[in-house]
Amino acid sequence: MNTSARKWGTFAICLLVALVPNIDLTALNQAVPHLSADLRPSSTQILWIADAYGFALAALLITMGGVGDRVGHKKLLLIGTALFAAASAVTAYAPSAELLIAARAVLGVAGATLMPSCLSLIRRAFTEPKERTMAIGAFMGVAGLAVGLGPVLGGALLDHFWWGSVFLINVPIMAVALVAGAVVLRESRDPVPGRLDLPSVPLSVAGVVGLVYAIKEAAVHGPDQARIYAAAVAGVLALAAFLVRQTRLDEPLIDVRLFRSAAFTGSVATNMFAMFALVAQSLIFSLFFQLALGWSPLKAGLAGLPGAAGAMVGGAVLAAPLIGVLGRARVVAAGMLLAACGFALYLTFGLHTSYWAMIPAMLLGGIGMGMGLTVTGDTVLATVPKDRSGAASAISETAMELGGALGMAILGSVLNAVYRNVLDLPAGVPAPAESAARDSLGAALQTAARLPGTLGTQVGDAAREAFVDGMHAALVCSAGFAALVAVFALVTLRNVPKVIPESAEDGEPGLVTAP
Repeated sequence: MNTSARKWGTFAICLLVALVPNIDLTALNQAVPHLSADLRPSSTQILWIADAYGFALAALLITMGGVGDRVGHKKLLLIGTALFAAASAVTAYAPSAELLIAARAVLGVAGATLMPSCLSLIRRAFTEPKERTMAIGAFMGVAGLAVGLGPVLGGALLDHFWWGSVFLINVPIMAVALVAGAVVLRESRDPVPGRLDLPSVPLSVAGVVGLVYAIKEAAVHGPDQARIYAAAVAGVLALAAFLVRQTRLDEPLIDVRLFRSAAFTGSVATNMFAMFALVAQSLIFSLFFQLALGWSPLKAGLAGLPGAAGAMVGGAVLAAPLIGVLGRARVVAAGMLLAACGFALYLTFGLHTSYWAMIPAMLLGGIGMGMGLTVTGDTVLATVPKDRSGAASAISETAMELGGALGMAILGSVLNAVYRNVLDLPAGVPAPAESAARDSLGAALQTAARLPGTLGTQVGDAAREAFVDGMHAALVCSAGFAALVAVFALVTLRNVPKVIPESAEDGEPGLVTAP
């Protein structure tokens, strides 16, 4: 196989592998009501069915990035692909909630092997800077598109098959990727890998899981609980111990010298902050379309596709040529400002807004985020040696997981606080019904359905209007935060060159800061 064919074959396989976990993640939300009726899980088990994947994924990203640099990213990708397919089959036919939770956790372990390995293999295959930026933009755009396709595919499958079909569809796709990867991919690894420091693994796992758990639980139950403080403190202490240990090892799990580079550190931080703002689009608008407007999951999934398509255009089409014109810092800043404008346009949305009037806002937000995240993702990989690209991409992915969790917690809290404060219920609503209605829009609509005639209609209408007010408040925060990220990127990435020299790519980490 010639070099060009192998390069584009590698690209196609990585896109295919990236597609499946992101579709799976959002398709699960469609399947929960159906599997709940079949398996009858408790409320706690439902939470773990949803969270087991994310916890395992976030916990092991750093470890798997380091493992891939040592054992080889082709080998790790093939192992992860096979494991993902096997766990998907078990998930599809799980006879109990306990086995389903365990299978979802295994899916998270497999998922943690895929993203760092894919990005490292793309980094190795595409050595020309513009091609590499385009490839990374398309890769990240497909990952974003998959999040939008998840509800569409899940809804279509659930209309015709049982709930396990949304997981079983992963098996043939991953089987194709496994066979093609074994033939096409070339190995990518550190030529002098060193041993894996085993004590670093539980420290990184405990640190990331502690923080993610604390953030998620604070979003759901409020921050004033001892277990949430305990998890946050344990996470911070474990991560601090992990970082201190890395500075004292000859063969660390991650090379902390990577953070000496303003380009690397600024890009990772920008990714984290951007995900904080971006989470509003996926979280809030899923609720807006399905609950406030009453659309079906399939229709809501289709409605969100313009944003995902915009991300594809911003990342795969616009980012690379704009770097040559504006430079990396200005492209990231321009992308974040476009996203901020998109979020600001969302403030015009209401219960009676035409869908066609919503599309420009979704496109602006998607294009802007696609531009920004592509350039920072490319910069993360370009400013480290190729043999450490797995660890570098794992650090970036972990930061994005934390940023998304923080955004979900904080923006969700803003939405809920405004919703409760502005909800104006009609007279005559019983006290228990009023308490339930103030909990959330979903609870209010369920309550309204149980109330008689006109009273139920008035409660439902009031709850929808209050939700829109809460949505607007959260999106003001998102727009403002995206604008701040633009300024942050201009400062931290100002000295990063448009084209990062090849010599720097293969040299010591943390040295690419020249203007």
